[in-house]
Amino acid sequence: MAVQRITVQLPEDLYHRLKREAEQAHRTIEERLVEVLAGATSDTPALPADLELMLAQLPALNDQELWHAARTHLSMRDAARLATLNRKSQRKGLESAEAEEQRRLLKNHERAMLVRAHAATLLKEHGHDVSALLTVK
Repeated sequence: MAVQRITVQLPEDLYHRLKREAEQAHRTIEERLVEVLAGATSDTPALPADLELMLAQLPALNDQELWHAARTHLSMRDAARLATLNRKSQRKGLESAEAEEQRRLLKNHERAMLVRAHAATLLKEHGHDVSALLTVK
């Protein structure tokens, strides 16, 4: 692995914390700093292209459309099915088809949550009180 050398100026208190942590772990301060930086950076893949596109289009929506997006969620049927699969998974495990269905429903749930959060952020930036979106129904 190629190594790049850089010089970083650290505040004295941060330097001493890193030095103390390095000593406790029997490592050099350079090794500890690399660990900290590696943990602080993300190598997670980008969002799927269709989700990136969906999120990129949200700022073009009017407030009424954003409110609708901020209230979007799984259908009651899908939410109930996901809850059933989650309980079964914890109790005795799932058949492969059920595990795939659980993954699909969870993915849809996570996508809806991401869209809701982004829409709520935009509404807040537009000056709206979005606290009603925080209540659990």
